[in-house]
Formats: sequence, C-alpha cells, structure tokens
Amino acid sequence: MIDQLREHVTRARLKTGDRLPSERELSERIGVSRASIKQAIVVLEVQGLVEIRHGGGTYLRTDHLRPEPVSILVDRKRRLPDVLDAREALETKLAELAAQRRTDDDLAALDGALDVMEADIASGELGEDGDHRFHAAITAAARNELLAAFMSELSDQIAETRKESLHQPERPAQSLRQHRDIVDAIRAQDPEAAVAAMRAHLQSVSRVRLLTWQPDDD
Repeated sequence: MIDQLREHVTRARLKTGDRLPSERELSERIGVSRASIKQAIVVLEVQGLVEIRHGGGTYLRTDHLRPEPVSILVDRKRRLPDVLDAREALETKLAELAAQRRTDDDLAALDGALDVMEADIASGELGEDGDHRFHAAITAAARNELLAAFMSELSDQIAETRKESLHQPERPAQSLRQHRDIVDAIRAQDPEAAVAAMRAHLQSVSRVRLLTWQPDDD
C-alpha cells in the first residue's frame, strides 16, 4: 500500500509542503480501500514523512516517501523508553557537571554547536549534526571519563532518539531554543538550572509519535 502511495506522489510531482488528496480521493485514484489509505498514512506520520493537521488535511514533509519497514518501527518502539530513561539519568548529571567545570573553550564549542544547528534548521534541515555536537560538547565539558564512556556506548541508540525527536513537526526549532537555555545555565555556572533545563529538554525529546502508535493501527 505504501509503495502505491509513493508512486502516486511521484506521478503527481508532489513536493515538501504539498497537501495530499483526501483519503477518499486517494482511495479512488489508487484503487484501494480508505481503511488501507488511512493505515498507510499513519505509518508515514509515525516516521515523520507526513504531517496530519487535524481538520486541515495531510501534508508532505519530504519530497520522497521512503519509509522503514514496520518491523523496524516496532523494534525501535520497544527499546525507545529505556534509552530515553538512560539519557535523562546520564545527561542531567552531565549538564550539572558541565556547569561546574566548563571552560571558555567548552563554551565556544557549545556556541559553535548552536550555530551549526541554527544554520541547518534555517536551510530547511533538521539540525541533527548540530544537535549531536551540542550534546557531545556538554559531555566533554563535564570531564567525567566514565560518564563519557557510557554515552559512547549508547551513541547509536541516542542517535535514534535524536532522529525520532527532530522529525516531529516544529521540534527542531524547539530543541534549539531549549539548547540555548541549557547553555545559558552552563555559562552562568548554575548547576541546578542546568539540570532543570536539560530535564525539560529531554522530556520534550521523549514526546514522539512513535510511542503513541499502536502497531495494530497499520
């Protein structure tokens, strides 16, 4: 079903930001049931490829629909809560230590990461590279080899949470604002504010469509 929907998008030359036809229209054009169309759109939404605006239709968030297999989504949904819990435990402590131990070079690295993320978002991208650099700079500023080793061990899983989060509508700009709040607290050498800002950020990261999706929906 998703393959047929992708073919329709290609034939119709739809681009990022374009609205998809209604479920009824797609059903008639592709020759499948509306239920099948709805199920396919839900899977695309979970992966951040389309945005469903309640009462306003469904819009493309990419020029090409290349979704992952549902089995991969199910596996990621299963492990995501544990990774998010680990991130909050580790990264709030890293933010606290960074506020206590940061140097001018650390602040320069954090500011540089924010600049990279801001430029990426301004160009229409998600800001994943800047996000990675930002959290790596905090880890470096904390100067704790064991915590850094834990973060390295979880790097692949953390990258998954980053991708899930930044694919949510409006999330890249929100994350950038939250990163600035964290840097402000670290710059001010305020450990409590750094912990609070990091926790608020990671709680936002945890609000992803994948966790509310039920595989039976597809």
